[in-house]
Amino acid sequence: MLVEFTVGNFLSFKDKRTLSFEAGSISELPENVIKISKYKLLRSAVVYGANSSGKSNLIKALDRMRDVLLNSVKLNDKDELDYSPFLLSNQSEKAPTYFEIEFIISEKKYRYGFEYNNVEIVNEWLFIKDGTKKEVAQFIRTPEGIGVSDDFKEGNGKESSTNNNRLFVSLVAQLGGSISKTIIEWFRNYNVLSGIDHKDYKGFTLKMLHDKFNGCEESLSLFQKLKLGFQDINVIESEFSISDLPNDLPEKIKVKISKDLRDKTVISAKTIHNKYDKNGKVVDSVLFDTEVQESEGTKKIIDLSGPVFDTLISGKILIIDELDAKLHPLLTKQIVALFNNSKTNPQNAQLFFATHDTNLLNYDLFRRDQIWFTEKDESEQTDLYSLVEFKLPDGSKVRNDSNLEKNYIRGRYGAIPFITNS
Repeated sequence: MLVEFTVGNFLSFKDKRTLSFEAGSISELPENVIKISKYKLLRSAVVYGANSSGKSNLIKALDRMRDVLLNSVKLNDKDELDYSPFLLSNQSEKAPTYFEIEFIISEKKYRYGFEYNNVEIVNEWLFIKDGTKKEVAQFIRTPEGIGVSDDFKEGNGKESSTNNNRLFVSLVAQLGGSISKTIIEWFRNYNVLSGIDHKDYKGFTLKMLHDKFNGCEESLSLFQKLKLGFQDINVIESEFSISDLPNDLPEKIKVKISKDLRDKTVISAKTIHNKYDKNGKVVDSVLFDTEVQESEGTKKIIDLSGPVFDTLISGKILIIDELDAKLHPLLTKQIVALFNNSKTNPQNAQLFFATHDTNLLNYDLFRRDQIWFTEKDESEQTDLYSLVEFKLPDGSKVRNDSNLEKNYIRGRYGAIPFITNS
């Protein structure tokens, strides 16, 4: 489970800023909190902010840290790293990007991080805290070299084999290190999705529905609960046909694609709708082609259901930018409620998403420590803060009976667009 994530010198983040999933000492919505050993972690969190304030960049940072780690094993000695520093300061434009993440596996807390530029890993570190014991350094990497502790035996003797542009954890995992493999696998367990380009995971969802395993029943239950109009989904597997391709594709491209996909199967979805007589009695059913006859919002809910239920079933972490795009606020609320409820989220999965939907700003859905904001300062760097730590002009903190949506729109919490009268 994710405890906290820190980013520095990446895109609009110049100084280090931390997103925390640790529950604060507040009393509202205790069901939104997961207790693991001595830790109390949040089931979900949301970030608000004006356009271009850094919400998406925070999500990109989580995605980038994972990608740098997982792709490290593929790098040759001279390959450059994916480096995107804060460019609006002469102090940061050539300084290293900073990523650090804390997470819990089997009641052990891991703290792993690294700093890098376009050509090398500058620093890298790993600490583990087991239960009530003190945090113990496993290894620390600096420009002078890599120091490995006795607790990280799998790293002994591998220091000199690590290229300057490659992460030590990645190398040790490739050579069979058990702790390193655990870290790599944890990073594979969080998914970063776009709430706008949701077709990218349509295939995954249709496969889940077609195979009738892990989440199919839950997906259908969600569709019915949301009253999207259809009664069931018929997922059909068929042989590829050239007629499946868009009509406006050039004939040469159609022929090439047909050759490449010959003997391949295609999975498509049809929604089943009731047909009624003049008295409103169901007399038959009709199949709708989801791509042609369903709304954009319905298509998004269907596409999202695969990653959502895979995350809930597997106890993973789901991160979505623009979750609310194309969705009615009540639909978005239902998705969040799935994560906040221990009955629908028994594996303690976590959700983090960015949104502009102020209808979600209420105490029926979120605690104050689950609500985060991004805002740029006069130097155009992003600040990140939670509602629970925010102080009003008189020095007081936000009360748990405040009208959150109204106060946010009025600008009392910052993180809204500044519009001039010119």
